[in-house]
Amino acid sequence: MSLLDHLRTRLPLFALTVGSFGIGSTEFVIMGLLPEVAGDLDVSIPSAGMLVTGYAMGVVVGAPLMAVTLSKAPRKGALLTLMAIFMLGNLLCALAPSFGLMMAARVFTAFAHAAFFGMGAVVAADLVPRDQRAQAMALMFAGLTLANVLGVPGGTALGQALGWRYTFGVVAAIGLVALVGLAALLPRMAAVPGPGLAKEFSMLRDPRVLLGMALSGVSAASLFSVFTYIRPILSGVTQVSDDGVSLFLLLFGVGLTVGNLLGGRLADRRPLRMLVAIFFLLTLVLAGFTLTSAYWGPALLTLFVWGVISFAAVPALQIRVMDAAHGSPNLASTLNQGGFNIGCAGGAYLGGLAIQSGVSYAQLPWVGAALALLAFGMTFVARAQDRKYGRQAGAARDAAAFAH
Repeated sequence: MSLLDHLRTRLPLFALTVGSFGIGSTEFVIMGLLPEVAGDLDVSIPSAGMLVTGYAMGVVVGAPLMAVTLSKAPRKGALLTLMAIFMLGNLLCALAPSFGLMMAARVFTAFAHAAFFGMGAVVAADLVPRDQRAQAMALMFAGLTLANVLGVPGGTALGQALGWRYTFGVVAAIGLVALVGLAALLPRMAAVPGPGLAKEFSMLRDPRVLLGMALSGVSAASLFSVFTYIRPILSGVTQVSDDGVSLFLLLFGVGLTVGNLLGGRLADRRPLRMLVAIFFLLTLVLAGFTLTSAYWGPALLTLFVWGVISFAAVPALQIRVMDAAHGSPNLASTLNQGGFNIGCAGGAYLGGLAIQSGVSYAQLPWVGAALALLAFGMTFVARAQDRKYGRQAGAARDAAAFAH
Protein backbone atom coordinates (compact mmCIF):
# COMPACT_ATOMS: atom_id res chain seq x y z
CA MET A 1 0.00 0.00 0.00
CA SER A 2 1.42 3.40 -0.99
CA LEU A 3 1.71 6.26 1.48
CA LEU A 4 -1.14 8.08 -0.26
CA ASP A 5 -3.42 5.05 -0.04
CA HIS A 6 -2.45 4.61 3.61
CA LEU A 7 -3.41 8.21 4.37
CA ARG A 8 -6.69 7.87 2.48
CA THR A 9 -7.55 4.96 4.76
CA ARG A 10 -6.25 6.34 8.05
CA LEU A 11 -7.47 9.95 7.90
CA PRO A 12 -11.19 9.01 7.80
CA LEU A 13 -10.52 6.61 10.69
CA PHE A 14 -8.98 9.46 12.69
CA ALA A 15 -12.08 11.57 12.04
CA LEU A 16 -14.17 8.72 13.48
CA THR A 17 -11.77 8.60 16.44
CA VAL A 18 -12.34 12.31 17.14
CA GLY A 19 -16.09 11.71 17.10
CA SER A 20 -15.84 8.80 19.53
CA PHE A 21 -13.54 10.90 21.76
CA GLY A 22 -16.21 13.58 21.99
CA ILE A 23 -18.99 11.07 22.69
CA GLY A 24 -16.92 9.31 25.36
CA SER A 25 -16.09 12.63 26.99
CA THR A 26 -19.69 13.81 27.22
CA GLU A 27 -20.88 10.45 28.57
CA PHE A 28 -18.43 10.25 31.47
CA VAL A 29 -17.41 13.84 32.30
CA ILE A 30 -20.74 14.51 34.02
CA MET A 31 -19.62 12.20 36.85
CA GLY A 32 -16.81 14.57 37.78
CA LEU A 33 -19.04 17.66 37.58
CA LEU A 34 -22.08 16.52 39.58
CA PRO A 35 -21.53 18.93 42.52
CA GLU A 36 -21.18 21.92 40.17
CA VAL A 37 -24.20 20.91 38.05
CA ALA A 38 -26.32 20.21 41.14
CA GLY A 39 -25.46 23.57 42.72
CA ASP A 40 -26.13 25.59 39.57
CA LEU A 41 -29.43 23.85 38.73
CA ASP A 42 -30.57 23.83 42.37
CA VAL A 43 -30.98 20.06 42.83
CA SER A 44 -29.34 17.51 45.12
CA ILE A 45 -26.26 15.59 43.99
CA PRO A 46 -28.22 12.28 43.89
CA SER A 47 -30.82 14.00 41.69
CA ALA A 48 -28.07 15.33 39.44
CA GLY A 49 -26.77 11.75 39.26
CA MET A 50 -29.94 10.88 37.35
CA LEU A 51 -28.35 12.69 34.40
CA VAL A 52 -26.03 9.66 34.13
CA THR A 53 -28.98 7.27 34.15
CA GLY A 54 -30.93 9.44 31.73
CA TYR A 55 -28.05 9.40 29.25
CA ALA A 56 -27.74 5.60 29.48
CA MET A 57 -31.48 5.18 28.88
CA GLY A 58 -31.23 7.58 25.94
CA VAL A 59 -28.55 5.35 24.44
CA VAL A 60 -30.72 2.24 24.87
CA VAL A 61 -33.85 3.87 23.40
CA GLY A 62 -31.94 5.71 20.69
CA ALA A 63 -30.15 2.59 19.41
CA PRO A 64 -33.12 0.96 17.61
CA LEU A 65 -34.82 4.29 16.89
CA MET A 66 -31.85 5.79 15.05
CA ALA A 67 -31.03 2.46 13.38
CA VAL A 68 -34.53 2.39 11.87
CA THR A 69 -34.57 6.10 10.99
CA LEU A 70 -31.20 6.01 9.20
CA SER A 71 -31.44 2.49 7.76
CA LYS A 72 -31.81 3.68 4.16
CA ALA A 73 -29.59 6.77 4.39
CA PRO A 74 -26.11 6.87 2.81
CA ARG A 75 -23.67 6.02 5.56
CA LYS A 76 -21.63 9.21 5.30
CA GLY A 77 -24.78 11.33 5.51
CA ALA A 78 -26.01 9.25 8.45
CA LEU A 79 -22.77 9.76 10.39
CA LEU A 80 -22.85 13.51 9.71
CA THR A 81 -26.44 13.63 10.96
CA LEU A 82 -25.51 11.78 14.14
CA MET A 83 -22.57 14.10 14.81
CA ALA A 84 -24.83 17.12 14.24
CA ILE A 85 -27.25 15.72 16.84
CA PHE A 86 -24.34 15.22 19.23
CA MET A 87 -23.05 18.76 18.70
CA LEU A 88 -26.50 20.35 19.10
CA GLY A 89 -27.25 18.26 22.19
CA ASN A 90 -24.09 19.41 23.94
CA LEU A 91 -24.81 23.03 23.08
CA LEU A 92 -28.26 22.61 24.64
CA CYS A 93 -26.61 21.10 27.74
CA ALA A 94 -24.31 24.11 28.00
CA LEU A 95 -27.28 26.51 27.79
CA ALA A 96 -29.87 24.54 29.79
CA PRO A 97 -31.51 26.91 32.35
CA SER A 98 -33.19 24.15 34.41
CA PHE A 99 -32.65 20.54 35.48
CA GLY A 100 -35.58 19.32 33.36
CA LEU A 101 -34.18 20.88 30.20
CA MET A 102 -30.71 19.60 31.05
CA MET A 103 -32.11 16.07 31.33
CA ALA A 104 -33.92 16.45 28.00
CA ALA A 105 -30.71 17.70 26.35
CA ARG A 106 -28.71 14.77 27.77
CA VAL A 107 -31.25 12.23 26.48
CA PHE A 108 -31.32 13.94 23.08
CA THR A 109 -27.50 13.85 22.92
CA ALA A 110 -27.49 10.15 23.84
CA PHE A 111 -29.61 9.29 20.79
CA ALA A 112 -26.48 9.71 18.66
CA HIS A 113 -24.31 7.47 20.86
CA ALA A 114 -25.09 3.86 19.92
CA ALA A 115 -25.86 4.61 16.28
CA PHE A 116 -22.56 6.49 15.81
CA PHE A 117 -20.49 3.70 17.35
CA GLY A 118 -22.53 1.02 15.62
CA MET A 119 -22.49 2.53 12.14
CA GLY A 120 -18.98 3.92 12.64
CA ALA A 121 -17.68 0.41 13.38
CA VAL A 122 -19.18 -0.88 10.13
CA VAL A 123 -17.77 2.05 8.15
CA ALA A 124 -14.33 1.63 9.75
CA ALA A 125 -14.33 -2.07 8.85
CA ASP A 126 -15.28 -1.29 5.25
CA LEU A 127 -12.42 1.19 4.84
CA VAL A 128 -9.71 -1.48 5.22
CA PRO A 129 -8.96 -5.00 3.93
CA ARG A 130 -10.95 -7.79 5.59
CA ASP A 131 -8.00 -8.99 7.69
CA GLN A 132 -7.66 -5.52 9.28
CA ARG A 133 -11.30 -4.90 10.22
CA ALA A 134 -10.90 -5.33 13.99
CA GLN A 135 -7.83 -3.07 13.98
CA ALA A 136 -9.81 -0.35 12.19
CA MET A 137 -12.68 -0.63 14.68
CA ALA A 138 -10.20 -0.53 17.56
CA LEU A 139 -8.75 2.71 16.18
CA MET A 140 -12.21 4.26 16.20
CA PHE A 141 -12.95 2.99 19.74
CA ALA A 142 -9.57 4.39 20.84
CA GLY A 143 -11.33 7.75 20.99
CA LEU A 144 -13.61 6.35 23.69
CA THR A 145 -10.69 5.09 25.78
CA LEU A 146 -8.70 8.30 25.28
CA ALA A 147 -11.73 10.19 26.56
CA ASN A 148 -11.14 8.50 29.91
CA VAL A 149 -7.43 9.39 29.82
CA LEU A 150 -7.69 13.01 28.59
CA GLY A 151 -11.27 14.13 28.01
CA VAL A 152 -12.81 13.33 31.39
CA PRO A 153 -10.02 14.68 33.65
CA GLY A 154 -9.50 17.68 31.36
CA GLY A 155 -13.20 18.41 31.14
CA THR A 156 -13.60 18.04 34.90
CA ALA A 157 -10.72 20.46 35.57
CA LEU A 158 -12.13 22.96 33.07
CA GLY A 159 -15.60 22.74 34.60
CA GLN A 160 -14.28 23.21 38.12
CA ALA A 161 -12.18 26.21 37.06
CA LEU A 162 -14.56 28.07 34.73
CA GLY A 163 -17.95 26.42 35.21
CA TRP A 164 -19.46 23.16 33.98
CA ARG A 165 -21.18 24.87 31.03
CA TYR A 166 -17.79 25.62 29.46
CA THR A 167 -17.02 21.89 29.48
CA PHE A 168 -20.11 21.05 27.42
CA GLY A 169 -19.33 23.97 25.11
CA VAL A 170 -15.86 22.56 24.44
CA VAL A 171 -17.30 19.08 23.86
CA ALA A 172 -19.70 20.60 21.31
CA ALA A 173 -16.66 22.15 19.60
CA ILE A 174 -15.01 18.72 19.46
CA GLY A 175 -18.20 17.52 17.75
CA LEU A 176 -17.82 20.30 15.19
CA VAL A 177 -14.22 19.24 14.47
CA ALA A 178 -15.39 15.65 13.97
CA LEU A 179 -18.26 16.81 11.74
CA VAL A 180 -15.93 18.82 9.50
CA GLY A 181 -13.38 15.99 9.44
CA LEU A 182 -15.95 13.39 8.44
CA ALA A 183 -17.42 15.68 5.78
CA ALA A 184 -13.99 16.35 4.27
CA LEU A 185 -12.28 12.97 4.66
CA LEU A 186 -14.87 10.21 4.59
CA PRO A 187 -15.52 8.93 1.06
CA ARG A 188 -19.07 8.77 -0.20
CA MET A 189 -20.55 5.48 0.94
CA ALA A 190 -23.95 4.35 -0.25
CA ALA A 191 -26.42 2.82 2.15
CA VAL A 192 -25.94 -0.91 2.44
CA PRO A 193 -28.78 -2.57 0.50
CA GLY A 194 -30.94 -4.38 3.03
CA PRO A 195 -33.78 -6.86 2.89
CA GLY A 196 -36.16 -4.46 4.63
CA LEU A 197 -36.63 -3.60 8.28
CA ALA A 198 -38.72 -6.65 9.13
CA LYS A 199 -36.11 -9.02 7.75
CA GLU A 200 -33.28 -6.99 9.28
CA PHE A 201 -34.83 -7.31 12.72
CA SER A 202 -35.33 -11.02 12.06
CA MET A 203 -31.58 -11.42 12.64
CA LEU A 204 -32.49 -11.15 16.33
CA ARG A 205 -33.85 -14.69 16.00
CA ASP A 206 -30.34 -15.92 15.28
CA PRO A 207 -29.01 -17.33 18.58
CA ARG A 208 -25.44 -16.41 17.61
CA VAL A 209 -26.41 -12.73 17.33
CA LEU A 210 -28.32 -12.77 20.62
CA LEU A 211 -25.51 -14.54 22.46
CA GLY A 212 -22.95 -12.10 21.01
CA MET A 213 -24.99 -9.14 22.29
CA ALA A 214 -25.46 -10.86 25.66
CA LEU A 215 -21.69 -11.34 25.88
CA SER A 216 -21.19 -7.61 25.29
CA GLY A 217 -23.70 -6.83 28.03
CA VAL A 218 -22.18 -9.23 30.58
CA SER A 219 -18.69 -7.97 29.76
CA ALA A 220 -19.81 -4.38 30.43
CA ALA A 221 -21.61 -5.45 33.61
CA SER A 222 -18.43 -7.10 34.90
CA LEU A 223 -16.50 -3.87 34.35
CA PHE A 224 -19.04 -1.41 35.77
CA SER A 225 -20.07 -3.51 38.77
CA VAL A 226 -16.65 -2.61 40.19
CA PHE A 227 -15.47 0.48 38.30
CA THR A 228 -18.56 2.49 39.29
CA TYR A 229 -17.36 2.25 42.89
CA ILE A 230 -13.62 2.50 42.22
CA ARG A 231 -13.21 5.82 44.05
CA PRO A 232 -14.45 4.50 47.44
CA ILE A 233 -12.41 1.32 46.88
CA LEU A 234 -9.22 3.33 46.31
CA SER A 235 -9.96 5.87 49.04
CA GLY A 236 -11.25 3.49 51.71
CA VAL A 237 -9.46 0.21 51.00
CA THR A 238 -6.21 1.22 49.29
CA GLN A 239 -6.01 4.42 51.38
CA VAL A 240 -5.10 6.58 48.37
CA SER A 241 -5.35 10.39 48.51
CA ASP A 242 -7.53 12.34 46.10
CA ASP A 243 -4.51 13.18 43.94
CA GLY A 244 -3.47 9.52 44.06
CA VAL A 245 -6.92 8.43 42.89
CA SER A 246 -6.50 10.62 39.80
CA LEU A 247 -3.20 8.88 39.07
CA PHE A 248 -4.79 5.45 39.45
CA LEU A 249 -7.65 6.38 37.13
CA LEU A 250 -5.24 7.85 34.59
CA LEU A 251 -3.29 4.59 34.50
CA PHE A 252 -6.54 2.64 34.19
CA GLY A 253 -7.46 4.79 31.19
CA VAL A 254 -4.07 4.09 29.62
CA GLY A 255 -4.73 0.38 30.18
CA LEU A 256 -8.09 0.68 28.41
CA THR A 257 -6.40 2.33 25.42
CA VAL A 258 -3.61 -0.23 25.22
CA GLY A 259 -6.07 -3.11 25.57
CA ASN A 260 -8.37 -1.75 22.88
CA LEU A 261 -5.56 -1.38 20.32
CA LEU A 262 -4.01 -4.73 21.25
CA GLY A 263 -7.41 -6.42 21.05
CA GLY A 264 -7.93 -4.96 17.59
CA ARG A 265 -4.75 -6.60 16.33
CA LEU A 266 -5.55 -9.99 17.84
CA ALA A 267 -9.27 -10.11 17.05
CA ASP A 268 -8.70 -10.17 13.28
CA ARG A 269 -7.43 -13.75 13.65
CA ARG A 270 -9.56 -15.86 16.03
CA PRO A 271 -11.95 -13.56 17.91
CA LEU A 272 -13.84 -16.27 19.80
CA ARG A 273 -10.71 -18.06 20.98
CA MET A 274 -9.40 -14.71 22.11
CA LEU A 275 -12.59 -14.03 24.11
CA VAL A 276 -12.24 -17.37 25.90
CA ALA A 277 -8.77 -16.35 27.10
CA ILE A 278 -9.83 -12.78 27.96
CA PHE A 279 -12.74 -13.74 30.21
CA PHE A 280 -10.67 -16.43 31.94
CA LEU A 281 -7.91 -13.89 32.69
CA LEU A 282 -10.47 -11.26 33.67
CA THR A 283 -11.95 -13.61 36.26
CA LEU A 284 -8.50 -14.17 37.77
CA VAL A 285 -7.59 -10.46 37.79
CA LEU A 286 -10.82 -9.35 39.47
CA ALA A 287 -10.59 -12.15 42.03
CA GLY A 288 -7.01 -11.07 42.69
CA PHE A 289 -8.13 -7.45 43.13
CA THR A 290 -9.87 -8.49 46.37
CA LEU A 291 -6.33 -9.09 47.73
CA THR A 292 -4.25 -6.46 45.94
CA SER A 293 -6.67 -3.57 46.62
CA ALA A 294 -5.23 -3.28 50.15
CA TYR A 295 -1.75 -2.38 48.86
CA TRP A 296 -0.81 0.71 46.86
CA GLY A 297 1.67 -0.83 44.38
CA PRO A 298 -0.15 -4.12 43.65
CA ALA A 299 -3.47 -2.25 43.33
CA LEU A 300 -1.96 0.13 40.78
CA LEU A 301 -0.63 -2.77 38.72
CA THR A 302 -3.92 -4.67 38.98
CA LEU A 303 -5.90 -1.64 37.82
CA PHE A 304 -3.70 -1.26 34.72
CA VAL A 305 -3.91 -4.98 33.83
CA TRP A 306 -7.68 -4.94 34.44
CA GLY A 307 -8.04 -2.03 32.01
CA VAL A 308 -5.95 -3.77 29.34
CA ILE A 309 -7.88 -7.05 29.53
CA SER A 310 -11.34 -5.46 29.79
CA PHE A 311 -11.10 -3.40 26.61
CA ALA A 312 -9.14 -5.99 24.66
CA ALA A 313 -12.50 -7.77 24.39
CA VAL A 314 -14.34 -4.85 22.74
CA PRO A 315 -13.21 -5.26 19.08
CA ALA A 316 -13.71 -9.04 19.22
CA LEU A 317 -17.22 -8.67 20.69
CA GLN A 318 -18.20 -6.11 18.06
CA ILE A 319 -16.85 -8.03 15.08
CA ARG A 320 -18.46 -11.28 16.25
CA VAL A 321 -21.94 -9.71 16.30
CA MET A 322 -21.39 -8.06 12.92
CA ASP A 323 -20.25 -11.32 11.33
CA ALA A 324 -23.14 -13.30 12.81
CA ALA A 325 -25.63 -10.73 11.47
CA HIS A 326 -23.91 -10.40 8.09
CA GLY A 327 -27.14 -9.34 6.38
CA SER A 328 -27.78 -6.47 8.82
CA PRO A 329 -24.40 -5.22 10.08
CA ASN A 330 -25.51 -1.64 10.83
CA LEU A 331 -28.51 -2.68 12.89
CA ALA A 332 -26.65 -5.43 14.73
CA SER A 333 -23.66 -3.22 15.48
CA THR A 334 -25.90 -0.43 16.78
CA LEU A 335 -28.03 -2.72 18.94
CA ASN A 336 -24.85 -4.27 20.31
CA GLN A 337 -23.85 -0.83 21.58
CA GLY A 338 -27.24 -0.53 23.24
CA GLY A 339 -26.64 -3.92 24.87
CA PHE A 340 -23.26 -2.74 26.11
CA ASN A 341 -24.90 0.26 27.80
CA ILE A 342 -27.58 -1.93 29.36
CA GLY A 343 -24.67 -3.93 30.78
CA CYS A 344 -23.09 -0.73 32.12
CA ALA A 345 -26.29 0.23 33.94
CA GLY A 346 -26.94 -3.34 35.09
CA GLY A 347 -23.41 -3.75 36.41
CA ALA A 348 -23.60 -0.52 38.40
CA TYR A 349 -26.93 -1.67 39.83
CA LEU A 350 -25.60 -5.11 40.81
CA GLY A 351 -22.54 -3.55 42.44
CA GLY A 352 -24.73 -1.16 44.42
CA LEU A 353 -27.07 -4.00 45.40
CA ALA A 354 -24.11 -6.01 46.68
CA ILE A 355 -22.91 -3.08 48.79
CA GLN A 356 -26.40 -2.54 50.23
CA SER A 357 -26.52 -6.25 51.06
CA GLY A 358 -23.40 -5.95 53.19
CA VAL A 359 -20.57 -6.73 50.74
CA SER A 360 -17.55 -4.61 51.64
CA TYR A 361 -15.75 -2.48 49.05
CA ALA A 362 -12.72 -4.76 49.43
CA GLN A 363 -14.80 -7.79 48.43
CA LEU A 364 -16.82 -6.05 45.70
CA PRO A 365 -14.50 -7.26 42.87
CA TRP A 366 -15.91 -10.75 43.48
CA VAL A 367 -19.10 -9.50 41.79
CA GLY A 368 -17.14 -8.50 38.69
CA ALA A 369 -15.23 -11.80 38.80
CA ALA A 370 -18.50 -13.77 38.93
CA LEU A 371 -19.82 -11.90 35.89
CA ALA A 372 -16.54 -12.47 34.03
CA LEU A 373 -16.82 -16.18 34.87
CA LEU A 374 -20.36 -16.16 33.48
CA ALA A 375 -19.03 -14.62 30.24
CA PHE A 376 -16.28 -17.27 30.17
CA GLY A 377 -18.95 -20.00 30.30
CA MET A 378 -20.96 -18.26 27.58
CA THR A 379 -17.98 -18.42 25.21
CA PHE A 380 -18.19 -22.22 25.25
CA VAL A 381 -21.86 -22.00 24.27
CA ALA A 382 -20.76 -19.70 21.44
CA ARG A 383 -18.19 -22.27 20.29
CA ALA A 384 -20.89 -24.96 20.23
CA GLN A 385 -23.10 -22.62 18.18
CA ASP A 386 -20.28 -22.07 15.70
CA ARG A 387 -19.71 -25.80 15.29
CA LYS A 388 -23.43 -26.36 14.73
CA TYR A 389 -23.61 -23.49 12.22
CA GLY A 390 -20.53 -24.82 10.43
CA ARG A 391 -22.10 -28.27 10.07
CA GLN A 392 -25.36 -26.76 8.78
CA ALA A 393 -23.53 -24.56 6.27
CA GLY A 394 -21.48 -27.52 5.11
CA ALA A 395 -24.61 -29.64 4.65
CA ALA A 396 -26.25 -26.83 2.67
CA ARG A 397 -23.21 -26.57 0.37
CA ASP A 398 -23.20 -30.35 -0.13
CA ALA A 399 -26.91 -30.35 -0.96
CA ALA A 400 -26.44 -27.51 -3.46
CA ALA A 401 -23.54 -29.32 -5.11
CA PHE A 402 -25.58 -32.56 -5.33
CA ALA A 403 -28.53 -30.68 -6.88
CA HIS A 404 -26.25 -29.40 -9.64
